[in-house]
Amino acid sequence: MMIELFLSAFITFFVVIDPPGCAPIYASLTKGANATQRRNMALRAVMVASGILLVFALFGEQLLGALHIELNSFRIAGGIMLFLIAIDMVFEKRTSRREERAQKIIDTPEIEDVSVFPMAMPMIAGPGSIASVMLLMSQNSGIDRAGVILAALGTVLVLTLLALLAAGPIMRVLGANAEAVITRLLGVLLAALAAQFVIDGLRASFLD
Repeated sequence: MMIELFLSAFITFFVVIDPPGCAPIYASLTKGANATQRRNMALRAVMVASGILLVFALFGEQLLGALHIELNSFRIAGGIMLFLIAIDMVFEKRTSRREERAQKIIDTPEIEDVSVFPMAMPMIAGPGSIASVMLLMSQNSGIDRAGVILAALGTVLVLTLLALLAAGPIMRVLGANAEAVITRLLGVLLAALAAQFVIDGLRASFLD
């Protein structure tokens, strides 16, 4: 059961955070940096994103309570938001927006450190990953299940760090066409996961 939960959470986080998709953007953003600067910015980006996601994982439910928002409503809204992200991935709109954002940073010489923006947020700790971690934590009560979800998140963040560190070589090996195929496949998976979130929220709202 715990293995199934880990795999489900891992797939969700991997699809939403999309380490293979972050790598080419990071490579383009850090073309002018040396190896040490690229490594430091990658570490800082993942650390900042980890902190943001951990806060929402641990205190997101209390935040919803303070705003008088039911968890079922958040499940439905989060599922719809993830579905929109999935559509963008399938039709390559998300990649285009990421590239436009990256180009703006490149065209602004005074901005050198890209670790916090745009890498940590919104590329790694964006609306999709924040919604996902809150949804999964709200659906799985108990320290053991929460620990499994956080372990899955940590694994994906480690993979994201490795992808950023190896961004240059990865791009040379994969090429643009392979990246586009991977992004579309991940988008289809995310669409199915998003639909399940909405179904769960509607079922809990009207049948319980």
